[in-house]
Amino acid sequence: MVIHMLNYIWAIMIIIGVIYGALTGNIKAVSNAALNSAGEAVSLCITMMGVMSLWVGLMQIAQTSGLIRKMTDGIQPFMSFMFPRIPKEHAAREYISTNIIANILGLGWACTPAGLKAMEALAQLERERGNPEYTGDKKIRTASKEMCTFLILNISSLQLIPVNMIVYRSQYGSANPTAVIAPALVATCLSTVAAVIYCKVMDKK
Repeated sequence: MVIHMLNYIWAIMIIIGVIYGALTGNIKAVSNAALNSAGEAVSLCITMMGVMSLWVGLMQIAQTSGLIRKMTDGIQPFMSFMFPRIPKEHAAREYISTNIIANILGLGWACTPAGLKAMEALAQLERERGNPEYTGDKKIRTASKEMCTFLILNISSLQLIPVNMIVYRSQYGSANPTAVIAPALVATCLSTVAAVIYCKVMDKK
């Protein structure tokens, strides 16, 4: 539903832009901007592909060497604090841990598969608990407490290295693309602290 709504919004914005350009005599500028933007998009995709390949490769090395497992074990106290009702051996904990670690390392794209798997595992957990909204073929309409907590943590997204932003700044000619690391770290730390406090307060209610 959200994706369809965004498609409608973008379509309306494009149509309005073309009509306004035609009425004001700037249709040539609109055409040039569209072509230039298409070229920049291709160039950015190629750049992002290289950077993401590098970081995903490093993540694979870290996983093979056991570093990811050590990091996953290291955040288990935090996992128990945030998700006390998820059994320690349940698959949801592993997927959530992997997602959080990928976010911390700035691999926003790489963490998406783990996030989707985490939501599926949390839905399975509700079925195991006998929640009637998660049984049968009817559409799920209510998110569990664990789902809400995971989503809020995912949005707050603590990042040590904002890889995507560094690549964007480099692509568009920034003199110091990595200057964003410190401000991003402070901002994401604050947002994550706010997310943790909010989740615990709402959980008690």
